Amino acid sequence: MTETGTGISPGSGVQNADIARISDLLRGWTGMTFGPNKTYYIERRLVDRIRRTASPDVRAYFTRLLTDAEERQQLINAVTINETYFFREEHQFAALANTILPELARTRIPGDRIRIWSMPCATGEEAYSIAIWLLEFWPLVDAYHIEIVGSDIDTAALAAAREGDYGERAVARMPEGLRAAYFERDERHYRLIADLRESVHFAYANLIDASSMAAQGQFDVILCRNLLIYFDEAGRQVAADNLHGALRRGGYLCLGHSESMTRIDDRFNLVRLDDAIVYRRS
Repeated sequence: MTETGTGISPGSGVQNADIARISDLLRGWTGMTFGPNKTYYIERRLVDRIRRTASPDVRAYFTRLLTDAEERQQLINAVTINETYFFREEHQFAALANTILPELARTRIPGDRIRIWSMPCATGEEAYSIAIWLLEFWPLVDAYHIEIVGSDIDTAALAAAREGDYGERAVARMPEGLRAAYFERDERHYRLIADLRESVHFAYANLIDASSMAAQGQFDVILCRNLLIYFDEAGRQVAADNLHGALRRGGYLCLGHSESMTRIDDRFNLVRLDDAIVYRRS
């Protein structure tokens, strides 16, 4: 969850102009916009990075930020929102197993590869949810080479995704039988079994950076949920173009419940399925 607030904390040494500048930089690097209601959220993370880098003041930190790619990534990690859990908006997983994959399989032969991309994947819950759902609910899952890739702009989240170690809240909406089947549990954590961790590949990708998107190749299905809500109109246009390029012809795109591609890019056709509304590359 994010914190909101429009005021600058007294004594922080950060000014409104600094918040505006950092927000502009972040929008250029990530596509995400941070309006006045996120002033306190950005300020706290900026002050934390200034302290962690032992920068004498905000000006010195900006100098470092513009010349140090690793620090840029650390700041991006700090402001990225990773709100997720297993089986979130599971109606789209149902659509995947009930309609989308059977439709794609009609044009394939057993053994063919079908590629699914979860992006942004945060700490991995969505990508692993796809794997679990297909194992449980798509009878032909073993007949095809299903490749699931999870990508995010937050490198710390990707590292956590590869570990596959989760707290109670992340698995709260999963049936107990599935928790027992796919996790090893201790007093505080649920750790995914090795076979499932190895079934998903995680890689960095930035939705508004064409080269990092193209590096992952093309996919039959992309789940890009609850990210475009953080973009402005220009950012959504860039994102739509990159998503179009990442989808094979006839491929499916799943967005969040409050997002729509209809007014952004007419190269995606809205498709109403029994379980969900999705978009398909023309």
